[in-house]
Amino acid sequence: MKLLRILTCVFVALFVLSVLSPLPAAVNQMSVDELRPGMTGFGVTVFEGIKRETFGVEILGVLKNVMGPKRDVIIARLSDGPLKRTGVIQGMSGSPVYIDEKLIGAISYSLGSFPKEPIAGITPIAEMLSADANRKEQRTAAQLEDFSLSSSKLKALITNRSSPPIALSQVASNQIAEVSVAPIIASSDLLRPIATPVIMTGFAPTIKDLWSSVFNTAHFTTSVGGVQPLPENSLSPIQAGDAIGAALIRGDLTMVGTGTVTLVENGRVYAFGHPFYNLGPINFPMTRASVTTLLPSLALSSKITSIGDVIGTLDQDRATGIFGSLGNGPSMIPVNLSFNSTDRGFSETFSFEIIRDPLFSPLLSYTGILSTFLSWSRQMGNATYSINVEIDVAGNKNVAFSNIFSGERALTEAADAVVSPVNKLLNNRIESATIDGIGIRIDSNERAQIAFLDRAWIDPPILSTGSRRATVNILAKTNEGTEIFEQVPITLPLSAIGTLNLIISDANTLSDRKLLPELLHQEQTTLTGVIQAFNKTRRNDCLYIQLIANEPGMLVNGTTMPSLPPSVLEIIKSSKNTTGADRIQKAILKEWEVQMSFPITGTRNIPIVIETP
Repeated sequence: MKLLRILTCVFVALFVLSVLSPLPAAVNQMSVDELRPGMTGFGVTVFEGIKRETFGVEILGVLKNVMGPKRDVIIARLSDGPLKRTGVIQGMSGSPVYIDEKLIGAISYSLGSFPKEPIAGITPIAEMLSADANRKEQRTAAQLEDFSLSSSKLKALITNRSSPPIALSQVASNQIAEVSVAPIIASSDLLRPIATPVIMTGFAPTIKDLWSSVFNTAHFTTSVGGVQPLPENSLSPIQAGDAIGAALIRGDLTMVGTGTVTLVENGRVYAFGHPFYNLGPINFPMTRASVTTLLPSLALSSKITSIGDVIGTLDQDRATGIFGSLGNGPSMIPVNLSFNSTDRGFSETFSFEIIRDPLFSPLLSYTGILSTFLSWSRQMGNATYSINVEIDVAGNKNVAFSNIFSGERALTEAADAVVSPVNKLLNNRIESATIDGIGIRIDSNERAQIAFLDRAWIDPPILSTGSRRATVNILAKTNEGTEIFEQVPITLPLSAIGTLNLIISDANTLSDRKLLPELLHQEQTTLTGVIQAFNKTRRNDCLYIQLIANEPGMLVNGTTMPSLPPSVLEIIKSSKNTTGADRIQKAILKEWEVQMSFPITGTRNIPIVIETP
């Protein structure tokens, strides 16, 4: 009997060593139907550095259908190593568990809020493999809901933060609201996915707080960590139990979720045992990771991790784990940002890459740009930002525009001006768009430079059909009291007769009033039309003079066709060959742009009478 015990111990030791060595192409597995309470085995994870270590596992039972139809969770008690003082550790999601030389699944769920023992839930390996068996390779914008949600949680997030508040734009608020809606991946607070630690470097503290509040609703937690490529001579092929990262941003800004590898088989990597965000097909860089140390906590302990080099592509984010293939990393969207302070006399450049994803890419670009603003200019008070943006769209014209923002909301308005076309391009329902790069130049000044439209009048006030020339007089005042006077000669078109309106307005007011279904408000029917709309964005340092006629007409692909007879209107509207057509009750007969020396706000409406002989 003593000899039998010795041989058993030797056999178990040899198997543990084989697990901690490179694994063969196929690994024996055990189904949940074969498990019985009291069975013992071991798990593998990294507690420090890149060294894989074992810990004890005792099977307590199997909860059938607890995560959905035919979705089971194995309940086990963990032991050995540091687990007695740390309990279940954030970052060990995906740690493989073996019983009788066979892989049964991945440590993936924690139980209770302040457990006295390290009790964990294990996702069966068969469910992980099944989810990857019929994988899709891409996710389209049509599979996502529009980013138009309102969220009471988001309002509380923005207004109740202890750090100085940021008045987010509606576009950004909607996107954060969408990301803040956590996937339903836990049955209750007693059984929930082990939170995924997300390393964030390069972000301003305010942005970290924002993401932390978002992540905390979706089974993530922001974590201390860094970027530190591992020495090549210390690395062996990635194996079950190794630390791994799923990258969202890389470069001067870094955002990477970390966990553990469950299985490497035939070039496929299976990890986490629960979703990253349950997005389905994804395109995330898969990275190496090393553990600096463990942070014990009464609530839930965590690994403090550093991120290494890219080793492949994660292409599936499913309810039972994240999966990918070893090799080259995926293509990402490069963002190059030049920041110049005109009043303080310094310049900096920043470069980072963001993942290609309809849900995350717009918000990642927004918070990346906003974080740069917050780190290199003041967060509170008035400021002025002048931006030049160029977005490289594969196979199409580039989105290229410039604008200027001034005042207390200038910071978020400037960031929103960049992210709006990114969001629209990636989530349009017309055709898929590939963004090959985003280039941004920002010139900042820590002074508000704003003018207000004070008065506007036309000379002469009454015109005749034989005399169509007039002068629009504009009087504006700056926030420092300086007067600006402009005279704009205009010539009315021959089609202008009777009583008309002359509207003098700033860009934002003109858009907000939505007097007409203009180009940006009209539903576009081509990707080129979407790009053209952004390239025609009105500037905040210009006034726009519009001559408005109360005449029915059509707006066809951005072209106004006023004064159309009812019969013609119906023919255009009903024609199968006419797309992008909207009926209008008013028509812009002509528009003039007036360049001002300051960003300007205000609007005036001047009636014009053209007398007929």
